[in-house]
Amino acid sequence: MKKIALIFSAASLLMLACNSDKKTEEGKMDSTTETKMDGKEKMEMPDSATMAKNWQDYMMVGDVQKMMATWDGTWDGEVTMWMEPGASPQVSKSTAVNKMIMNGLYQQSNHSGDMMGMPFMGQSTLGYDNHKKEFISTWIDNMGSGIMILKGQWDEASKTITFKGTMTDMATKGDADVKETFKIIDDNTQQMEMFATMPDGSEFKTMNIKYTRKK
Repeated sequence: MKKIALIFSAASLLMLACNSDKKTEEGKMDSTTETKMDGKEKMEMPDSATMAKNWQDYMMVGDVQKMMATWDGTWDGEVTMWMEPGASPQVSKSTAVNKMIMNGLYQQSNHSGDMMGMPFMGQSTLGYDNHKKEFISTWIDNMGSGIMILKGQWDEASKTITFKGTMTDMATKGDADVKETFKIIDDNTQQMEMFATMPDGSEFKTMNIKYTRKK
């Protein structure tokens, strides 16, 4: 089935490229001519060879994905949460199991623990978009019915990804801005911090998790 899907995808790409080249021959559209789509910004349609190379680059497991793979394994988490500014912290334990999936392009993490005295389960997917040069993270858990989507950049100097995005505010039913930092301290230690944006625009640290690789 995987081979059939791959062949079908490749055939579709080649058909699209051939159709583009055919239009060029007919004088309808040159492969390097700027085309205006729906009144939006102009873009250049690449030729078939460029399209094929772009596709191969997009699905390539590169240095960033290989770095992510070193984070595979089981991690013990020390979780500290603050429900509001100035509140006493709530401390708990968690476990995260990381595994690269989809030919090594994404990392799936399954989390378990306790939150406010209740069993907690969560799942995240982390990927790196080779074309856009950015990380994308999704998060779901058993404490809500929404999906949190964050995007971020890697800072080599601090070994940190700074994510930004939105999540559903369970109290107001609206969108809430979220910032998350994920820092690599060493091969066996990581730290995640999460911040919420207050009505006055200030940031409030809501969570800190220190991960230690389980031996």
